[in-house]
Amino acid sequence: MTDTTHPPFVFHQGTQPLLLSMPHAGTYVPPALAARFTDEARQVPDTDWHMDRLYAFARDMGASILLATHSRYVVDLNRPPDGASLYPGQSVTGLCPVDTFDDTPIYAHSDVPDEAEIAERRAVVWQPYHAQLRAEIDRIRAQHGVAILWDAHSIRSVLPRFFEGKLPDLNLGTANGASCDPALAQELLAIAKAAAGYTAVLNGRFQGGYITRHYGQPEQGVHAIQLEMTQCSYMQEVLPFDYVPEAAAGVQPHLHRMLTSALVFANSKLAA
Repeated sequence: MTDTTHPPFVFHQGTQPLLLSMPHAGTYVPPALAARFTDEARQVPDTDWHMDRLYAFARDMGASILLATHSRYVVDLNRPPDGASLYPGQSVTGLCPVDTFDDTPIYAHSDVPDEAEIAERRAVVWQPYHAQLRAEIDRIRAQHGVAILWDAHSIRSVLPRFFEGKLPDLNLGTANGASCDPALAQELLAIAKAAAGYTAVLNGRFQGGYITRHYGQPEQGVHAIQLEMTQCSYMQEVLPFDYVPEAAAGVQPHLHRMLTSALVFANSKLAA
């Protein structure tokens, strides 16, 4: 798997106390690893597609943006480094997944990664991403006294492996209330619920992954929120997974309102 020529992330440093993390937006698979994949897996269908384009407006808001480059099939940046399940008792994919969201094999000949390969991927991709994430959170908090971490995700709206029926469009997660101030969470939920044509829930099927749970420390001034969006809200959910500008234009104002609200909250903490 060793491929240190491809950077593990792309980073833009902003000016406001807001950091957007996009851990599942990457599509890169090292060629030697892709050769072991099935044809289906080489299409990396479980990507959080077009996150950078969907949230492009956040740069103008002064947000910092951390964008993963490698596919979650290489290593999942939103899983604990030890691979522990985030949802015990429920079907989940692991730190180095061996199956797709449709429960089909990623590896064509059952050539799944062993512990040494998993450790290598963790060192080459997982650790640098999280080191940058930690460093930027600490920088923002040192400069502003408070940091908002927005973990941006998207997923197909219907995935029987993980949930019944159609997922709500805007799934806010705050580790069941532990990763951010409840007042901020309720304000974000109110904005999401007021978004005409979209459904919303707080701490439903998706309560936030490792990033939200690990970095969100409201008592330390770090407020972390995950938003898991349905992909039908802004793109095609099947190959070729195209971005749909007309659909995206419908949901982007609501995303903008939520991020604006988070910044207003952060600034209120500074003024207090």
